[in-house]
Amino acid sequence: MATKYKLTYFNGRGRAEAIRWLLVYMDEEFEDVRIDSEDWLKMKQTTPFGQLPLLEEDGKPICQSLAIVRYLAKKAGLAGNNDWEDLQLDIVSDTLVDLRTPAGAFVRETNEDLKKAKKETYIKETLPFYMKKLDSIVGENGGYLANKKLSWVDFVFTATLVEFLNQHLGIPDVTANYPHLHALTEKVRAIPQIKTWIENRPKTTF
Repeated sequence: MATKYKLTYFNGRGRAEAIRWLLVYMDEEFEDVRIDSEDWLKMKQTTPFGQLPLLEEDGKPICQSLAIVRYLAKKAGLAGNNDWEDLQLDIVSDTLVDLRTPAGAFVRETNEDLKKAKKETYIKETLPFYMKKLDSIVGENGGYLANKKLSWVDFVFTATLVEFLNQHLGIPDVTANYPHLHALTEKVRAIPQIKTWIENRPKTTF
């Protein structure tokens, strides 16, 4: 009997998009539930930690976006083949969190002067520091972020981080000046299942 998946998130890409990409990569049908703020207030207390996304597998709830991604990646054949390879994936994943966290800080900042200053620092210092290093890593790993093969961190980078930064930095493509990263995102988006999903997914503001 086929596994039943139900993914609940807001009507946007955000932290759920890499999960959606993994599910479509696996050719798994899933219920893509998109809720508004009113619905969220009603269901928040029913979730494990009051957070989304929430994936239900045959009715069993799974929380924390990266934990969900790692879980599905093992099923999809996109995890490491041993502890060392998994370590390399976790190192990259944690680095992507380090890159995203300060961006989230200026996005949430309500003081406009502080917001502008934080954003400027991010664009001039934080972003190039990490992107240069990640670009070199991809160049040394045969076009991927780890282990010289396609993995879940490539999905997280492309589906979650790049789309988030493009939106909030007002930059058409944050990978434009980093050839290895740019080629990686193009390669991931060209995977047939992912390409079809991108072409047909709901148009959202985030």
